Amino acid sequence: MSIVVTGATGHLGRLVIDALLADGVPAHGIAAVVRDKQKAAGLAERGVELRVADYDRPETLAGAFEAGDRVLLVSGSEVGRRVPQHTAVISAAKAAGVAQLAYTGILGGPDADFDLAAEHKATERLILDSGLPYTLLRNGWYTENYTEHLAPVLEHGAVVANAGEGRVASATRADYAAAAAAVLTQDGHLGKVYELSGDTAWSFAEYAAEIARQSGKPVVYNNVPAETHLAILTGAGVPEPFAAILVDVDKAIERGLLARTSGDLAGLIGRPTTPLADTVAEALRQR
Repeated sequence: MSIVVTGATGHLGRLVIDALLADGVPAHGIAAVVRDKQKAAGLAERGVELRVADYDRPETLAGAFEAGDRVLLVSGSEVGRRVPQHTAVISAAKAAGVAQLAYTGILGGPDADFDLAAEHKATERLILDSGLPYTLLRNGWYTENYTEHLAPVLEHGAVVANAGEGRVASATRADYAAAAAAVLTQDGHLGKVYELSGDTAWSFAEYAAEIARQSGKPVVYNNVPAETHLAILTGAGVPEPFAAILVDVDKAIERGLLARTSGDLAGLIGRPTTPLADTVAEALRQR
């Protein structure tokens, strides 16, 4: 039996493996499902088993899982293609007889009515219908979704969104990765659904003020109409379909859908979630 992490060379997958190793799981007890073996060379050097497979090629997933494995399905990053991709993983996991399938979905589950949530909700239904022992990790927003894009904020002195006075209960990828590691290594999580988010929800005005405080530069929050935000994003080179998704997410934030603070994340990781100020500070240090 192994703990298997799909998408293991992605931002979240790598951090989950880091968390598993930090928790004392031996490297030989961890398997990383990857598309590119060369890209995963660093994991192999640490003693992690590599299982090469591709979400888009179901036949390659036949050897990705073994009976008794505990599997983390990290949701695919290609919006619009994730349902068939996830279907292939779920089918392979069922055929192998895995002991657990954990899935990184989206905060709110069925209550999340914005476009980005549709594929996550469909995947949850597939998992439930499969009869597999499951754990649903409904991840909220990653703080890095914002802090990784500080350059234009500092250049223009503005955080731009169409989220009104909505708030975001974000946490770091490392926080969510630690939660995934916890449910994969501890008992008592089968059949459970966790609404994962940061301990404190912040507004975009507060985010802009924090950047200004730490950088020493003037930064304000510009709340703009959705159409204006879409034009700004596409003008900056964001493909229009993805820009439309980002604008739609901001509308969801305005409705309060990413502000819920259940405490599930802090409970799983056994500590408070990482404060916004700490993630801003780290992003500024890395500039």
